Amino acid sequence: MGPLKPNLIELIVGLICFAAVFAIMAKILLPRIEKTLAERESATEGTLERAEETQLEAQRIHAQYLAELSAARHEAGRIRQAAHEEGVAILAQVRAEGHRVREELVAAAAVQLEADRVLAEAELREDVLGLARELAGRIVGEPFTDLDRARAIADEYFAEVDAEAATTA
Repeated sequence: MGPLKPNLIELIVGLICFAAVFAIMAKILLPRIEKTLAERESATEGTLERAEETQLEAQRIHAQYLAELSAARHEAGRIRQAAHEEGVAILAQVRAEGHRVREELVAAAAVQLEADRVLAEAELREDVLGLARELAGRIVGEPFTDLDRARAIADEYFAEVDAEAATTA
């Protein structure tokens, strides 16, 4: 018998065994395989759906983050502007206080200068009066002791000098 001429009994037994194996596979294994494939497909589709949902959630969170970031930047700009305005106001206040203090110092210095001028003028008058009495005594040849008359002459002289200074100014 050879491969081209098979034994009929072996052929029948082989066909029966093939049919039995095919029937077992069709009834038992094939539904299990289809069930496993369906589970895998549903798991894959579920994973894709979850991935899409996760991606949508991530996009929503990202948009929310960008909105919060924009709000924070706006708030920072507002705070920075308020701080700048407050700084300008404080600087103006400090400048005004400085000007006021300067004016007080200038006024106090002017008063002090006027007081010093008056004192210097009084001392100078006394010195000039003393020198004038001494000089008048040398010219006359005897001491000049009338202090009230010398003071009146000196005051008259200084009044003339002050009047001339007032007309030239």
